[in-house]
Amino acid sequence: MKKPDGFRRSPCPIASALDVVGDKWSLLVIRDMLHGKRTYGELLDSPEGIPTNILAERLKRLEDSGIIVSSVYHERPVRYAYTLSEKGKALGDVLLAFVRWGKRHIAGTQTLKESASVAGRQRLTGRSTRTRAKAARAG
Repeated sequence: MKKPDGFRRSPCPIASALDVVGDKWSLLVIRDMLHGKRTYGELLDSPEGIPTNILAERLKRLEDSGIIVSSVYHERPVRYAYTLSEKGKALGDVLLAFVRWGKRHIAGTQTLKESASVAGRQRLTGRSTRTRAKAARAG
């Protein structure tokens, strides 16, 4: 069967969406942008550690797909700020569904806010969650 024009695999909405954002990194970039990150450096500073070449490629792909928009914020050297288009913002519902599913079905998963809260408590107490749990078991 011949693929319809304009579709990579098929006209199936799931296959088509995965063709655009179904790789290992794109939804994480969108997640970070939904949380207010706008520059390459801010996006590079994600906890997952996206490699620089992959981040550059994903930003280009997301822009070509109309999910993000870039604008120059510094001339020399040229630096870009990235914002989500309406199309990109609409992916927030998809990411929220992933959060709900992950929290329900994958033990120990945490949102970025929860992870930051745990990290803050660890800094305040000087002990990691693992160290506290170990001490509690021994105790």
